Amino acid sequence: MGTAPRIAIDAMGGDSGPAAMLAGANRALSRHSDLHFLLFGDEAVIRAELDKYPRLAAVTGIIHSDDVIAATDKPAHAIRRAKTTSMGQAIAAVKAGDAHAMVSGGNTGALMAMSKLALRTMPGIDRPALAALLPTLGANDLVMLDLGANTECDTQNLVQFAVMGAAYSRVVLDLEKPRVKLLNIGTEELKGTGELKDAAAILREADYLGMRFDGFTEGDKLSRGDVDVIVTDGFSGNIALKTAEGTARFVTDLLRRAFTSSIRSKIGFLISRPATELLRHHLDPNNHNGAVFLGLNGLVVKSHGNANEKGVANAIRVAARMVRQDLTRKIIEDLDNIAAHRAARVAAL
Repeated sequence: MGTAPRIAIDAMGGDSGPAAMLAGANRALSRHSDLHFLLFGDEAVIRAELDKYPRLAAVTGIIHSDDVIAATDKPAHAIRRAKTTSMGQAIAAVKAGDAHAMVSGGNTGALMAMSKLALRTMPGIDRPALAALLPTLGANDLVMLDLGANTECDTQNLVQFAVMGAAYSRVVLDLEKPRVKLLNIGTEELKGTGELKDAAAILREADYLGMRFDGFTEGDKLSRGDVDVIVTDGFSGNIALKTAEGTARFVTDLLRRAFTSSIRSKIGFLISRPATELLRHHLDPNNHNGAVFLGLNGLVVKSHGNANEKGVANAIRVAARMVRQDLTRKIIEDLDNIAAHRAARVAAL
């Protein structure tokens, strides 16, 4: 397929369908001219949008699909229609090698189920995990996983998530040795479940990997900027993510209400507008868009369903960077290192 990233896009996924997906693809192409695209969905609708972007049209192919996965479709129902839907066909393109990665803003559960069934998990990975970038007060965003793919996780799942999250952080955040922590109810070594404590013990000894394990962290410290990767089970991770998103909306809504409560407040808003604009930019989910299903034999990126042009472009950028940096190979190398060290330890006994 060559070295230029070829991205399969479920053009019908997301709240705005082809309009947002193609606008985002065009925006991504304007910044990364080596990109190529395969668009899956209703050809007539897609072509009407594509005609607006001649440069994008020159590097894009369209594969027609009559069927679309709805936001309300259950994963089991979606799986049965994998071969006829835009989402399923985009995943199949990755499996067949026609695309390096795929991006969809559609139904998360359906995307996870179809991706896992079609692509299968990598050797050494028991379960895939959903990872995303969260804003912090530090120099860079942080990677957090799992965010909902697995409600219950054992020790090995958590260790594997740490390996995948660290590799992903090295790729998307350009960190040589990211700081990794496990989400817990306290920072003391004696706190937490047996799975958490056992995973921490394994990771403390894994100093040969491209990460620095820094123990436990609590939910109120997610945004402090003193960690690059936070690892947890999907149940806790999803609650933490939704709480953080809700808090961000609460703060912005509270500020909006405060600044419109009186004439004096409105004047204060005009004076402080540069600061509030910076806050709005920092909390805008479109600037951090692009969650990734890590651990599959193929790269799948989930865009927010309501992402705008900028958000879709960011999701595509994440996909392209994983392709260029060969994320899958990095994860496999780290897993092989763990297996080799375990084998050596057993042989020494």
